[in-house]
Amino acid sequence: MLDPPLIEYPCEFPIKIMGHTRAGFAQAMLEVICHHAPDFNGATLEMKSSKHGKYLSITCVINATSRAQLDALYQELCDHPMVVMVL
Repeated sequence: MLDPPLIEYPCEFPIKIMGHTRAGFAQAMLEVICHHAPDFNGATLEMKSSKHGKYLSITCVINATSRAQLDALYQELCDHPMVVMVL
């Protein structure tokens, strides 16, 4: 018997991206997000600096439509040279 899926699509799905604070990081991440989730609403994007300003975290809530979409998005984010971690 198959286990039920952990996520039912479509759904709102938060993604947190962390990288070193540097010019262009937020814009580069936004481009990757929009490539995989063209309906992404930029108003949901939240940015937060680490205590000493070395890192920047970006949280985006996308409308996830499939596991394949999420897998491709996570893969591109994890492969990006500016990204330290994706949650």
